[in-house]
Amino acid sequence: MSDHTAIVLLTCALAAVIALMCGTAAGYLARRDGASYPAACARAASAAARALALAAAIAGALAVLLR
Repeated sequence: MSDHTAIVLLTCALAAVIALMCGTAAGYLARRDGASYPAACARAASAAARALALAAAIAGALAVLLR
């Protein structure tokens, strides 16, 4: 495995972990705000999906810029 491949894989893993942490925080804060468990889970899933989408958009923009 080349160094470039390892860096790409580690970056993807880091983005996934950050998205999970973002979703967990959003769910926790929603629950503390008085939302039901299903509503808190929906907010957590939405926040995680948005964080992953943002990471993909940034990665795509960087891939285009660094060509």
